[in-house]
Formats: sequence, C-alpha cells, structure tokens
Amino acid sequence: MAKPELPRVGAIFLLRADGAALLQHRDDIPGLPHAGLWVPPGGHCEDGESLERCARREFEEETTYRCGSLTWLTTFDNLVVEDRAPFHLGVYWAVYDGAQTVQCLEGQALEFVDRGDASRYPIPGYLVDLWDRVLADSQSVRAGIARDMHNG
Repeated sequence: MAKPELPRVGAIFLLRADGAALLQHRDDIPGLPHAGLWVPPGGHCEDGESLERCARREFEEETTYRCGSLTWLTTFDNLVVEDRAPFHLGVYWAVYDGAQTVQCLEGQALEFVDRGDASRYPIPGYLVDLWDRVLADSQSVRAGIARDMHNG
C-alpha cells in the first residue's frame, strides 16, 4: 500500500532593498500552525500545483502583490512544527519592486520588518534562520550582477 503524499506548502520572503522582509502576523486561532506568530506569506498547494505556483498564488491571495522573479532557497521534507503532521515546505525569495502596494487579506497584519528588529517579533526560529539565508543569497546575487555589469 502506497503511503499518502504529505501536504505541500509554499512560502515567499519578499525583501526590500534594505533587507526588511514582508511578514504576516498570523491569526491567533487555536490549532492554527504558528498561530499569533509572524511568518512569510504562503500556504498549501492544490492538487497538481507546483510549489512555485502555489507560493505565488498564496502570496498574491494574502497580500495582493504579484511577485516577479522568484529565487528558490530550499525545500524541507517532512517538516514538523508544533507537533502537527509533517509537510513539505518550499521556500522562495523575491525582491520588492517598490511600486506595487501590499494589503493584508489574511492574518492580523502585514508589514516589512527590519532584520535588526526581528527579536522584537514572535517569529519561529527556523524562519529567522531562513531569513538570514535569504539575505546572504540575495547579497551573493546582487554582487554577481554588479560584477557582471562591471566586467561586461
């Protein structure tokens, strides 16, 4: 008998040029994963939907923002949070275009949080670690673009 496929979740860290990330203050509903915490927008995949498509759809549904280019960061297989059933998590990042507005359509609030202020927000530790990885990754990408422009 085949094992049932684990639920899949996609999430996006949207970064401003200063490294602040758009985070969503989750509803404080008992039983909701990360209830009352600050997390990057995202959600569950529909049947047959790719992780990237899921992340884009959920992000737009929750914020009205349409991400341009996405960069894959990592995938967690069998992630368990708060003693809930395991799931697969695909994490992406994008750079905020500075033109589109964002609106909070899900959760209690939506705001760009400076990395230096992260300790003042209840953010799951593994997501702070991912934020740091996103910042490092984005700096590498920006350095590579600058180098290519200089050498080109």
